[in-house]
Amino acid sequence: MNIKIIVLVLIGLGILGFLVPAFTTRETKDVASVGDVKLQAKENETHVVPPLLAGGVLVVGIVLLGAGVMKRT
Repeated sequence: MNIKIIVLVLIGLGILGFLVPAFTTRETKDVASVGDVKLQAKENETHVVPPLLAGGVLVVGIVLLGAGVMKRT
């Protein structure tokens, strides 16, 4: 039962890695503070998911799925 969840998560993450190859996060940093006054800056950072990583995760999920099917028969 637990292996099914892992397999589904791996396959889902592999497909998601191909569908959304890059995503952006925003971080707020304190630049300066004087007393109660704070100066903040917001920075955007883009993260890229390598296609090889997404493909590897997808292949591992499919192999585990195949191993589970072969084990039952």
